[in-house]
Amino acid sequence: MNRTSEQDNRPIVGITHGDINSISYEIIIKSFVDNRIFELLTPVIYGSSKVASYHRKTLNVSDFSFNLIKRTDTPNPKRANIININDLEVKIDLGKSTTVAGELALVALEAAIEDLKKNHIDVLVTAPINKKNIQSKEFHFPGHTEYLANKFGSTDYLMLMVSNNLRIGVITGHIPLREVPEHLTEELILQKLKILNHSLLQDFGIRSPRIAILGLNPHAGDEDLIGKEESQVIKPAIEKANELGMKVFGPFPADGFFGSPAYTQFDGILAMYHDQGMLPFKTLAFNSGVNFTAGLPIIRTSPAHGTAYEIAGKDMASPDSFRAALYLACDIFNNRREYMAMSANPLQPAKQEVEH
Repeated sequence: MNRTSEQDNRPIVGITHGDINSISYEIIIKSFVDNRIFELLTPVIYGSSKVASYHRKTLNVSDFSFNLIKRTDTPNPKRANIININDLEVKIDLGKSTTVAGELALVALEAAIEDLKKNHIDVLVTAPINKKNIQSKEFHFPGHTEYLANKFGSTDYLMLMVSNNLRIGVITGHIPLREVPEHLTEELILQKLKILNHSLLQDFGIRSPRIAILGLNPHAGDEDLIGKEESQVIKPAIEKANELGMKVFGPFPADGFFGSPAYTQFDGILAMYHDQGMLPFKTLAFNSGVNFTAGLPIIRTSPAHGTAYEIAGKDMASPDSFRAALYLACDIFNNRREYMAMSANPLQPAKQEVEH
């Protein structure tokens, strides 16, 4: 796309409006009330100006309005731009899951993905969706992560939760707990380690990342007394990773690991299953947490929280996590650009890299 000189160095951030009955518009509006954010990015919201206006009236926010645009390749760099994905009248039921909310969430997501592919936007930030009402023939996935991986033909990806220097990935994502042991293989663990290591280098600019990996069983198996996955699956994967040049440590018992300062000594952490990683992360960093999908060819972040129907329309939602998602998307965009420039310059010091 053709950009003005003012836009050249700042990423254009595509934002999907998520579930219209949730807190999505509230956190979007609150994030752009302070005009200083436009020094870092140019936002384009895929949503509905009518729905946005409805939500705007529920908030104690003054001197704010969206800039309605008809084409995503002509955003105003000093405004919160919005493009209508649907001109129809929409019934808003604050705090409720409705079919139309799921449909509009998907339409916004599809429009943003199309513009990502056309390079009209640089990164994607997704506001919360309801994972049930969005289900359809087009969306039959547990969440954004799997949907985006399918859209961009990626099988090597990792859900990574980020807050400042805390980065926790999960090896098995949205699957039932009883299925976790059968999914865990040496190959899968090594694959996720490679993705995390590469992301720490490329997306976070860490030259020689240190990665911790958690055990599956209580006390990390306690020398095979409580389970053998640690000795038979996890440790062999760690050994192979280190042979490939990565710096991987563990497996650590999850309770003691997060119960002490140990977790602060690593650049990335891999948990065996969803709640093993999400519980400590959200306890430590719920308000500032960001969900980042590592391993994709595109950059996508989202706030760590969900739709929060219970406070929708009550002017109680904090924009901190959503704002952190905006900042992280921009940081990763800039880090990737620098990484590519350094990789193309043979005079630069070599980065630690593993075949991905």
